[in-house]
Amino acid sequence: MRKRIFRGASFILLTLSIPAIGWGLKEKEVISNTAVAQESVQTTITSGTASAEELFSQHITEIYDSAKLSAASLDFEVFKKALTGYYHLKGDYKISGDKQIISIVDFTKPSSKKRLWIVDLEKRKILFHTLVAHGRGSGGLNAEKFSNTSESHQSSLGFYVTDDTYFGKHGLSLRLKGLDKGYNTNAFARAIVVHGADYVSQSFVNQNGYLGRSHGCPAVPVELTNDIIKTIKGKTAMFLYSDSTPVKYSSNFLDVQTAASKFVSASQSLATL
Repeated sequence: MRKRIFRGASFILLTLSIPAIGWGLKEKEVISNTAVAQESVQTTITSGTASAEELFSQHITEIYDSAKLSAASLDFEVFKKALTGYYHLKGDYKISGDKQIISIVDFTKPSSKKRLWIVDLEKRKILFHTLVAHGRGSGGLNAEKFSNTSESHQSSLGFYVTDDTYFGKHGLSLRLKGLDKGYNTNAFARAIVVHGADYVSQSFVNQNGYLGRSHGCPAVPVELTNDIIKTIKGKTAMFLYSDSTPVKYSSNFLDVQTAASKFVSASQSLATL
C-alpha cells in the first residue's frame, strides 16, 4: 500500500512540475499539463490514495535529494522545518510568488562551519553554501543564547521575510522583517540585516578558530554579499534555527498539517487552470 501511495504522489509531483507547487507560474507554463494533473489530483488526493501529509513529505524528500542537501551537510529535519514554514508563508502570500528561494541558517553548527544554505526550490539546487555570523551576545564558537530584545546583541530565531536594501556602514545591506512573535518581531527595529563583514571569512576562522560576531545580524562574507542580497531580496523567506536550551524555538509556522493542507490546496488550484 505504501509503495502505491508514493508512486501516486511522485506522479503528481512530476506532472505538476512542483518544486514549489507552481505558485507564480503563468498559465502558459502549465496549460499542457492541466488535464493530466487535474485527474491525478482528483484520483490520488480526493480518493484518499495518499494523504496531504504523505504528499508533502514526499515533496520535501524529493527536493532534499535532488538538491543534494545531505552532501552539503544540511540536516533533513532542519530542511523539513524550513520548508514547512515556507509553505505557510507562501500560502498566506507573505513571501514572493516569483522567487521560489529560501535561506536557511542552522545555528546548531559552530561558526567555523558553513551553516548558511540558499536554495532555489524551483530548480532544486543550492545557490550558496557559506559561512554566516551570529550575534556576539549569543556566544563564542557556538550560538547558545537568542533574544528578540534591543541591545542584546543576540541573534533571533525564526522565520523572516527579506525587505528592501540600503547602503550603510557595511555597504549594501538587506533589511529583514521577523514574523515569529516572541522570537524575532523586533528585528526590523533592531536593524537586524544581512550585510557583509571582514570577520566572516575562512582566514578569520583559520586564525581564531571561530568567526567574528555581529550585533545580531546574519553577516556574510564580503565577496558574496552583493550576489547573496541580489538573489534573496524581494520578499523571500529566511529561516534561522537552533534547538538550543533552555528556551527551545517553537512556532505555528512549524505546523506540518497546516502546511501540507496549503500545499495540496495549491496543487489542486493549479490543476484547475
